[in-house]
Amino acid sequence: QVQLVESGGGLVQPGGSLRLSCAASGIRFSVYTMGWYRQAPGKQRELVASISSGGTTNYADSVKRRFTVSRENDQNTVYLQMNSLSPEDTAVYYCSAQWRPGTIDFWGQGTQVTVSS
Repeated sequence: QVQLVESGGGLVQPGGSLRLSCAASGIRFSVYTMGWYRQAPGKQRELVASISSGGTTNYADSVKRRFTVSRENDQNTVYLQMNSLSPEDTAVYYCSAQWRPGTIDFWGQGTQVTVSS
């Protein structure tokens, strides 16, 4: 059974930081491109960042130089370090696993991130 379990969300003040984690099980983690998506109320889910099996990273323009995606294959875990958070970053953040381009194979259940004073 495949599971992607996110953690680390919560309430943070503007300018603050959070680190999200996604622990994967039931898949050969090292071969998957792992991604972080987010969905704010009334908006479509959007890609925030991804990291390929080889470590190549990709970021949405809105989070470049603020967010960092990383992975530890021996821990089957992908991380999203989020700095300089703003209220516009408020959303449910989802972890994803993708083996082939164009298809998300697995999703996590999501973790809420709220940026507010």
